[in-house]
Amino acid sequence: MAPIPEDARYGASWRNFTVWFAPNMQLSGVFVGTLAITLGLGFWSGFFAIVIGIILGALPVAYLTLWGPKTGMGQLPLARLPFGKTISVPAAVQWLSSVAWDGLVGLFGGEAAQLFFRVPFFVGVLIVLALEGAIGFLGYEVIHQAQKWGSLVLGVLYVILSWKILDKGNLPMHGTVHGNLAVAMFVLMSTIAFSGSFSWASYAADYSRYQKKDTPSVPIFLWTLGGLAISYIWMYTIGLAGAKWLTNQTAAGVQKLLGGGFLGVLALLAIVFGAVVSNAMNDYSGSLAIQAGGIRIKRNWTALYSTILAFFLILWLHQGDTSGRFENILLFASYWIAPFCAVLVIDWLYVRKSLTHERLLHLMDFRRLVQGWSALVALVVGFCAMIPFMDTSLVVGPISKAMDGADISFYVGFVVGAVVYWSLRKIESRGTVTPAFEASIEPADVKATSSDGS
Repeated sequence: MAPIPEDARYGASWRNFTVWFAPNMQLSGVFVGTLAITLGLGFWSGFFAIVIGIILGALPVAYLTLWGPKTGMGQLPLARLPFGKTISVPAAVQWLSSVAWDGLVGLFGGEAAQLFFRVPFFVGVLIVLALEGAIGFLGYEVIHQAQKWGSLVLGVLYVILSWKILDKGNLPMHGTVHGNLAVAMFVLMSTIAFSGSFSWASYAADYSRYQKKDTPSVPIFLWTLGGLAISYIWMYTIGLAGAKWLTNQTAAGVQKLLGGGFLGVLALLAIVFGAVVSNAMNDYSGSLAIQAGGIRIKRNWTALYSTILAFFLILWLHQGDTSGRFENILLFASYWIAPFCAVLVIDWLYVRKSLTHERLLHLMDFRRLVQGWSALVALVVGFCAMIPFMDTSLVVGPISKAMDGADISFYVGFVVGAVVYWSLRKIESRGTVTPAFEASIEPADVKATSSDGS
């Protein structure tokens, strides 16, 4: 969890493309694309909703990725800057979110393993979780290498799958909703797509923190944006175009669509591999979040513990109403990130010019942090402000209902969180409250410490 020293930094900018491209090349993304048809949209309206949502969600991730080289720290550990000791709250939510993503992605990997090995579903899930747990256990460099080769292998599979779907023809061109309801479903689908790419925001710096501090920012930003946008748009569009074949039993649907035989076997193996490399990132970042929250436990062991919880979540997802449960978890695993990112961005504007490696080292000692209530208040208020604008089968906010189901909660949460935290920082700057980061620094006692077991 500690900031990476300058002499230990390495890695080219292009690695930001592969590490953000491969983890999204899996069937959970394809399944999300089918939701556009479920919501009643036609092909082109669904496609444009997907593109708009994904790009808007990917922009913050690309921006936050720049903080890795600048600080040498992961995203949640770095969030100790504004949150202080209250980082325990977003850290716990981050870890639970990573387990939720393990479940969403592992569901399809487990189905593919079940079909390939001809074993019960729960055994297929165990195979996927064992493989992802091993990669998450080994950490940063193994993840980068897996994503590099995964980009090539998975790219080949989905080129074939895309061709097969286009060759089938009969794309779902016409929607079943019209007027205001069509607009509302367009907004909702855009929000669902947004939540996919945006959900990586709380992981962003984790996979760039070993890069050299003087690495140019523009290539990092563009490689990250390209990796996220291209992979997500591709996967969601496959689901959108092939919704008639892929809505149910997606792993089996892909195998059948490719005609069985060698291509069918290749498809199942690639689906398993895609789930493994994606979930390895969830396990790795989730384990960093646990350390950031002040829990003294080795990162690699936490990565393994996450897979155990994911196992039971996958079994629950597998039992009926997959579409509804999938959509709910997808949104709830991402909602909190909007006000969280707002706090990080506002705080960064205050502290970026004063950050040094020595000062960042002081963040490693949880006991020296103050409470950081202003950041937590902004997070909670921002999230609460989102609720009236949410639209899920569990929560339908009154404003969203009045807008026929349109969901703009992410944008509301970010704006409200930013305004609240900016206002509280203004109060802090007048000396009435001490910022969490500044209170944790003792200039006379600058030394390296890593008391959280990292």
